[in-house]
Amino acid sequence: MPHIFRIDRFTLPAASRDEFLDRVAKTHSILRTCKGFVLDRIVEQRLADGSLALLTVAEWDGQPAFDAARETVKQAHAAEGFDRAETMQRLGIAADLGTYMPVAV
Repeated sequence: MPHIFRIDRFTLPAASRDEFLDRVAKTHSILRTCKGFVLDRIVEQRLADGSLALLTVAEWDGQPAFDAARETVKQAHAAEGFDRAETMQRLGIAADLGTYMPVAV
């Protein structure tokens, strides 16, 4: 079964960094406990205008593991009353979210 990669790119004001990274850390701590989790990375780049680009990558050992992890995070966020859309808007974050498959070359 091919691995699945979730790669998300966020662009955010520098002032939003700490709160957003705290949320990302909480979410990734949940992901790391899920069956089928392979690895994750969180990297950032300072942009010319002073804002930040933050890239998150999570690798899963297949679609079933990815789907189960997505549901686990959804339930955890609901249990704590976390509203992703409200947080993204309040912090001024733009997101490009995607699921990718490896390419054989």
